[in-house]
Amino acid sequence: MMDLEKILKLVQAGDLDVEEAKRQIIKDGGGEGPGNLDLGYAQLDIDREKRTGFPEVIFGEGKTAEQIEGIFRRLMEHTDRVLATRVDAAKAAHVIATVEGVTYHETARSLTWFKRPMLKVHDGYIAVVCAGTSDLPVAEEAALTAECLGSHVERVFDVGVAGIHRLFRRLDLIRGANAIVVVAGMEGALASVLGGLVSKPVVAVPTSIGYGAHLAGVAPLLSMLNSCSPGISVVNIDNGFGAGYYAGLINKNMSKRA
Repeated sequence: MMDLEKILKLVQAGDLDVEEAKRQIIKDGGGEGPGNLDLGYAQLDIDREKRTGFPEVIFGEGKTAEQIEGIFRRLMEHTDRVLATRVDAAKAAHVIATVEGVTYHETARSLTWFKRPMLKVHDGYIAVVCAGTSDLPVAEEAALTAECLGSHVERVFDVGVAGIHRLFRRLDLIRGANAIVVVAGMEGALASVLGGLVSKPVVAVPTSIGYGAHLAGVAPLLSMLNSCSPGISVVNIDNGFGAGYYAGLINKNMSKRA
């Protein structure tokens, strides 16, 4: 692939005519412009890593196994790591059988591929704190996402407010993190409790785990949005990926300043 800046400089110097430059740009962009690959059923943003520091991520829910496989293969040509979230076991089995080197993380419901072993490239760590065992799929999605971004993750699971003494035993570890992801269902109280105990940014994730009036995650979502503890940001219901990504960016930028 010819670099866009190089093409423009060649045009400026008179070493490349405009029509040939346009042809190169369209060819390198898969027919849709620079940085884009057109698969028909998907438009792959292969320049996303240059802009944001992390390549495009596959959202597996709603896609067929064959579509996930096809996107995986093309992304592997352009980056050193691929992450697919919300992939069920049946789709994962197909991708693993057809694409070499792919790993399925069952609890996180995610697929990963790395050209080289996954490295923890940023200093510090992220604490992923989970209220209950039922919230583990969302918590693991957050943890795996942060790890794919190059952060070390400390997992602190099953420390919800129903047995708050369990949380206090792990507070030193949680307080040492550069960012804290808090995953909780039911009434979502854990985020508010932790927000009043730590000096680091808290990313709260409401889950769809709870009884009837919990309203499939709406109750903890509102609790977290209405928290009186400062320093808390809230992502959407069950959005472990969004929380892990956000926390990963925080840790990455704090590591740069250190």
